[in-house]
Amino acid sequence: MDRTTPLPRPLFLGSEIYRGSSYGVTHPLRVPRVSTVMDLTRALGWLPPAQYRASPRAKPGALEIWHTPAYLAALQQAEATQTVTPEIRDRHGIGTMSNPIYAEMFRRPATAAGASLLAGELLAAGGIIHHPGGGTHHGMPDRAGGFCYLNDPVLAMLALRRAGARRIVYVDIDAHHMDGVEVGFAGDPDTRLISVHEEKRWPFTGALKDTGGGNCFNLPVPRGFNDSEMALVRDALILPATADFAPDAVVLQCGADAVLEDPLSRLALSNNAHWAVVRALMDLAPPRLLVLGGGGYNPWSVGRLWTGVWATLNGHDIPDRLPPGAEAVLRALVWERASAGRNPPEHWFTTLRDAPRDGPIHEAVRDRLAVLRARL
Repeated sequence: MDRTTPLPRPLFLGSEIYRGSSYGVTHPLRVPRVSTVMDLTRALGWLPPAQYRASPRAKPGALEIWHTPAYLAALQQAEATQTVTPEIRDRHGIGTMSNPIYAEMFRRPATAAGASLLAGELLAAGGIIHHPGGGTHHGMPDRAGGFCYLNDPVLAMLALRRAGARRIVYVDIDAHHMDGVEVGFAGDPDTRLISVHEEKRWPFTGALKDTGGGNCFNLPVPRGFNDSEMALVRDALILPATADFAPDAVVLQCGADAVLEDPLSRLALSNNAHWAVVRALMDLAPPRLLVLGGGGYNPWSVGRLWTGVWATLNGHDIPDRLPPGAEAVLRALVWERASAGRNPPEHWFTTLRDAPRDGPIHEAVRDRLAVLRARL
């Protein structure tokens, strides 16, 4: 591997393990996500072989840079036997409703972690990588949580640092707070963490006053948070806090669960808001940019959003109407046990771009931004 030359074009890290893998028929992560993005980008002609790399599966020893050997052994044992003892469930948080036992419960997160570790190596000399299977920001060193068995953002940042990145900015626009990443890097003077998340929502961390030892900028936002408010947050907090830190690398966790159609939040963004954050961070021209996935539980909205992220990273024009092959990918999706899945609107099949969702700016958003800006 040539670590002296930046990646010539953005690279997509994916895997076939996501196709057909499910947390179970009643779990929010029963829906296809990464495989939809892979199929859509290929149907649009946006993913030539030279820009695609299959994710390796991380070995337990590689994961021990943050996760405990006992926890990794418990995950592998649970996958092999498809059962856990009450003691293991209580200690490690696996075999629960949120983090159930399923067929690929170690191999799938280890593949996402392997891609994040690989991304750090591939970005040694610079470039852009999209890893939509990543973003599992709730995983703890010795415990699963919030659908996350491993914490690939933490692993990615450790890999970036090992490959030469000294100062890292981590931006998280998932609807849920980045609790595991904060545990990993709170107080680290060479890391700045920025999280925009819904207030009064699990995991109920990330309060405005929580500074993580000085390097965390936590912005809880009210329900109904719209595109106009995200534009203000982007320009008043995310961009200046990133530029001010002069990072060697930026990691963006681009969870898709803050859009209006997602069942696990009460925010009201369109996918345009996410793409604008991606574009703005690109314009800052950090030497290394890694864009991860994260939350997102409506198969149409998450597939369309992350495909648009890839378009943004590559400068592709997003068509007003999808070509037949891409439309067929979206029409083939099924969202069982969800009322929205029984009668999806036509634009979920025919477009990538949502209609903008602008609106008034809550005073709470302005007031909280002022508190955080005072720290810059």
